[in-house]
Amino acid sequence: MARPSQSGARRLHVVVLSRRALLCLLLLGLVVWLITSNPFWRWMYPIQYQPTIQAAARESDVDPLLIASVIRVESKFRRRDVSHAGAVGLMQLMPDTARWVAQKMTASQVAGPTGGYGSWPADVDIRSVARGDMAPLSYPDVNILLGCWYIHYLMDRFAGNQVAAIAAYNAGPKRVQTWLHRGVWNGQLTSIGDIPVGETRHFVDRVFYNYALYQRIYGDDPAWKAH
Repeated sequence: MARPSQSGARRLHVVVLSRRALLCLLLLGLVVWLITSNPFWRWMYPIQYQPTIQAAARESDVDPLLIASVIRVESKFRRRDVSHAGAVGLMQLMPDTARWVAQKMTASQVAGPTGGYGSWPADVDIRSVARGDMAPLSYPDVNILLGCWYIHYLMDRFAGNQVAAIAAYNAGPKRVQTWLHRGVWNGQLTSIGDIPVGETRHFVDRVFYNYALYQRIYGDDPAWKAH
């Protein structure tokens, strides 16, 4: 027969183990809840300049989450980022492209009474970029608005094909058009391995990886719905 002191020690040991097991289960449950909760993933994958992206995307009729994905890949939301090739700002616009877009915008849209374009605020100085002043390209509102307009233009040029449009954003529309015309690439995400330029292939892959991620995290938010 076990002595009373030994029996009590065993019971105490069982209680301690049970408490530890319960604590482990509670911690495990907390971790599972945390990593499956939307706030956690929004904290892990934040989107900066949200109101600006949403407003510019609405103005240009493009998906704001696609724009956010391009920005994440191009600049990681660093507004003063300048590449070795000279691409500027959040959406890494080349000065020649930015000027061309700004000229198209000023030619095709009638400025409102305060000088803005459509519903866009007047302090977005598209005209100065059209004249060749590239200083505003570091401003988030200017850069994002120009980038959204350009992606909308590419979407139209490639008959609504998002993947081809994003490839053209990196490689240029003429080059992508040549690939499609010659059958080098069919313009689909499933066949991006056929894109002959490694930088463009990697760019498209990363943009649509982030796009799918953002859709899972932010897609139920009405503010991020494509119009």
